[in-house]
Amino acid sequence: MSGNPAVVMRLVASAYSVAEKAGAIVRKVLHSGDLGIVEKTGANDLQTLADRLAQKSICASLSRRFPKITIIGEEDLPIEEVREDLIENGQAEDILQRSCPEQYRALKEEELVVWVDPLDGTKEYTEASRCLHLQAVAQKPHKGLDKTHGTALWLLDNVTVLIGIAYGGRAIAGVINQPFYNYQLGAEADLGRTMWGMLGLGAFGFQLQEVPADKRIVTTTRSHSNKTVTDCVNAMEPHEVIRVGGAGNKIIQLIEGKASAYVFASPGCKKWDTCAPEAILHAVGGNNRKLTDMCGNAYCYNADVKHMNSAGVLATLRNHDYYVSRVPQSVLQALKSD
Repeated sequence: MSGNPAVVMRLVASAYSVAEKAGAIVRKVLHSGDLGIVEKTGANDLQTLADRLAQKSICASLSRRFPKITIIGEEDLPIEEVREDLIENGQAEDILQRSCPEQYRALKEEELVVWVDPLDGTKEYTEASRCLHLQAVAQKPHKGLDKTHGTALWLLDNVTVLIGIAYGGRAIAGVINQPFYNYQLGAEADLGRTMWGMLGLGAFGFQLQEVPADKRIVTTTRSHSNKTVTDCVNAMEPHEVIRVGGAGNKIIQLIEGKASAYVFASPGCKKWDTCAPEAILHAVGGNNRKLTDMCGNAYCYNADVKHMNSAGVLATLRNHDYYVSRVPQSVLQALKSD
C-alpha cells in the first residue's frame, strides 16, 4: 500500500470484510433453525432474522467508518443501537494494496451511495431451512436427502449478500458474498466465497467463463413469474431456460458461463438487487457487458431515485442489442420505464 488509499478503495475494502461478516450471520441464523420470518407484502416477500441482523451489521459497520456516505438498505428497520458483536472493523488488505483508477481517486464520502441487500434470495433461504428441518426430523445425512424433501439444498446457491457502490448515478463497484458456496462438500467444508469488482480495475473472486456463442441460455426467476415474464423469455428463442432465485445469483450464472442472458420482464427488482451485480458485470470488461431495463436503458443509482426497477432487468455478457430487439411490444407496454 503506497500512501493513504483513496476513499473509495477503503470503502470497497471495508465492504468486502463486512459482506463476509454478513454471510457468517446468514449461515448462523440458518443453522440455529429459528429464522424469525415475517411477511412484508405477502408470502413471496419475506423477511427473516438473518435479513435484519445482516443489514444492521452492514449499515452500522460502514457508517461508523464512513459517516458521510449515503447507505440505502432493503429492510425498513427501526433506528436503534446496534450490538458491538455485529460490527465489522476489518478491511480486505488485498484491495487496499491495489491502485485506485484515476477517475475515482479524488471522490469524497458524501459523493458515494451504497445500496445494500443483506440477503438476496430470501424465499430460497426459507425453503432451504424447511428442507434442513425435514432432514433433521428424518435423521438423514445431507447426501441422503431425497425429492420428498422439496427442492433440497441446492437452493442455498441462490442466496447472496449484495453491497453496491454508486457515484454520479452509476454503479462503480460491488461486492457479492455467497454464504453457502461449497455446501455440497458437507459439514467439513469451508463455506462461502466473496467476489468483487470495480470499474477500471477488474473483477475478482471467480473465474470468468462464457456460454458458447451459438447457445442462448436464459436465466430468469423461479418464484416471481407471470405471463409477461414468460412471454419475454420465450421471445428470446432460448435453447435452455434456467429458473433460479436472487438477482445476485443470476449474475453469477452469467459470469461463470451457465447462462448467456438474465431476463426478468417485471418490476419486482430493486436498486439494491442490481447495483452490486451491475458493477461486477461491467468490471469484467468489454462493451457488451450490460445490465439495463428491458428497453436497453441504463438504471440510475443516485440517492434520490425510486427504488423499484420498474422496467425489468436485462443483463448479458454479449449480444445485448439482440436481446433488447427481441422484447415484445406487449411486454414493453406492460412495463414502465424509470
